Amino acid sequence: MITLSSARGAVRAGVLTAALAAVLCTTATTVSVASAESPSPQPAAAEANVPAGVTAGVAVFDRQTGTYTEQLNSAAQFRSASVVKLLIALDVLWNRSPDALSATDRARIDTMLRGSDDTAASTFWSNNGSGAIVDRMVTRLGLTDTARPPSTHPGFWGYTALSARDTVKIYRHLLDSAPAATRDYLLGNLRQSTRCATDGYDQHFGIAGSFNRPWAVKQGWSGFSSGGCTAPTTAAAKAADADEAAGEPAGGAAARTAAGADAVDLSRPALHSTGVVGAGDRSIVAVYTLHPSGTSYGKAYTDIGRLTRSLNVPGASRPTGTWIGTWGSGVRVRTQATTDSGAVTTLPAGVDVLVGCQKRGQQVSQPPYVNDWWAQLPQYGGYMTNIYLSVPDNQVPGVPVC
Repeated sequence: MITLSSARGAVRAGVLTAALAAVLCTTATTVSVASAESPSPQPAAAEANVPAGVTAGVAVFDRQTGTYTEQLNSAAQFRSASVVKLLIALDVLWNRSPDALSATDRARIDTMLRGSDDTAASTFWSNNGSGAIVDRMVTRLGLTDTARPPSTHPGFWGYTALSARDTVKIYRHLLDSAPAATRDYLLGNLRQSTRCATDGYDQHFGIAGSFNRPWAVKQGWSGFSSGGCTAPTTAAAKAADADEAAGEPAGGAAARTAAGADAVDLSRPALHSTGVVGAGDRSIVAVYTLHPSGTSYGKAYTDIGRLTRSLNVPGASRPTGTWIGTWGSGVRVRTQATTDSGAVTTLPAGVDVLVGCQKRGQQVSQPPYVNDWWAQLPQYGGYMTNIYLSVPDNQVPGVPVC
C-alpha cells in the first residue's frame, strides 16, 4: 500500500494516472499547490487580500454605522455578468407590486435570481427595452459608474458596466427605499440561491462560502468553460461566456454608453459576489474580480473566496473548519463516506473546500494511492475522499475525527 506521504515525490514527478472516472472524478490532474488554512472562526480584520494576478473592485458597507469598512477600486467598472439581473428585476417591479406579476413572470424572476437563469433574463431584457432598462435604473437609483452594454455588444446584458460602489447603492435602495413587498420578495429569492445554477455552475463562492447564513446573494461569472456542479434539473454547463451573453441586439434603440464603458474588459474571466450578510442584513458586500486568461473556474472560485474571507464584514458569522485545496476534475461529494452512496454534487476542479472533520470509510484507490479517510464538507452536506485533498498524508493533520 502506498500512502500519500510516501508517494509525495511521485506526485511531483507526474506519475498520477486517471482512475475512478465513473466513481469519483472524470479526469485526474496534477496536485494543486493550495495548502490548508488553519481553522479561524473569527479571523481578525485585515487589509483585503487580493490574490496575485487578480484585478478586484471591493466595497463593504456597514448599514448600522452608515460607513464603509472596505473600499478597493470601488469605482472601477467591470462587466456585470449576472449581477445585472438585480437591475432587470427591479425594473420589472418598478411601480408594481410582486402580487401584480403574472404567474409566468413571477416564475421567471424566481429562477433568474435563485438559479441565475439566463433565459429568464433574456426574456425580460428583450421585452422591456434592452439597454433602456439600464438607462432607467441609472436615473432612478443615481448610479454613477453603471452603463448599458458597450456599442459593440448592445444585446449582451452581461456586458453592462457595474462597479462595487454602485452595487452598494442598488442594495441600499432595495433594503431602505423599495416598497416592503418588493424588498421582501427579491431578497427572499436571493436568500434561496441554489448551489447549482441553471447552467451547471457552482454559484456558492465568495459571500456564500465565506459566511454563515443569514445572507442573500447575487453572483456573476463569465468567461469560463466549466463550472463543476451537478444538479438534477440542470443541463450540462454551457460554453464560455454562458452567463453573460443573451438576447438579440437592441432593435435599433439609441445606444447610451457612459464615458469609458466601451473600454470595460470583456475578455478576462470574471467572477463576482454581491449581497447582504448578517442579522438584519447589516453589511452590504460587493466583490468584483477579473482573472488571468485561461484561469480555471476552480482557481477563480478559490481566489475570490480567499479575498472575501479577508474582508472586514460587520455582523458576519464565519464557518468553522479548515480550508484545504483539492485536485482533480469532477470530484464527487457523496452523502456518506462510500463511493456507492448518492452524489450530492461535483466540485469545481481544484477548488478550496472547508473541511469540518474526517472519518474512516470505504477504501478508495487512485493508483498509486490507497486511502480510507474521508473529509466531511459542512457546506455541501456530504463527504469526499481524502485522496483528492492537497495534503501529504492520508489523514489530515489537525482536522478532528468525526
